[in-house]
Amino acid sequence: MNKMEAIKKLAALDRVGVYVLSKGDLAKAFPYEKEKAFEKSLQRLVFDGLLQRVAKGVYVSTMAKSKKGQVIEDIASVLRRGHFSYVTRESILSEYGIISQVPVSRVTIMTTGANGLYETPYGTIEFTHTKRRPAELIARTVSVKGRPLRIATRQAAVADLMRAGRNTNMIDMNELDND
Repeated sequence: MNKMEAIKKLAALDRVGVYVLSKGDLAKAFPYEKEKAFEKSLQRLVFDGLLQRVAKGVYVSTMAKSKKGQVIEDIASVLRRGHFSYVTRESILSEYGIISQVPVSRVTIMTTGANGLYETPYGTIEFTHTKRRPAELIARTVSVKGRPLRIATRQAAVADLMRAGRNTNMIDMNELDND
């Protein structure tokens, strides 16, 4: 693929709100590329600054206009595509005001996928596996317009934090009681 072709394809994807792409997504966007040529093209697009490699096999289109404030959540959803994932524990409890500390450049996520810790240019993504069934997870979470991932309810986030057994001393019981 040449640079202009890549720019046009990435711009078309951006127009429909797609700016975080897996390597597989990019391979589908350029289906006529042979494997070795595709790898070289990918390296060139990163070198030229059109794509930013944010995790193994995950890229962000640098020229995207559709980037939202939750880029890290978009990256997380691509990393665990096909699995139920939601923002919880310290990340969401801080947003709710139940814990006083704001996790800087870190998002804590429960997922039906694998555990994992990913350092990205947008912050650290911490995945913790849950064995709960999707129906139960849906009941424990809410969808928020403009966010790529669901978020835990206050009660679910506290329960997730307690289950993890960490930072429980940060919970502001007065805020929790104001539910």
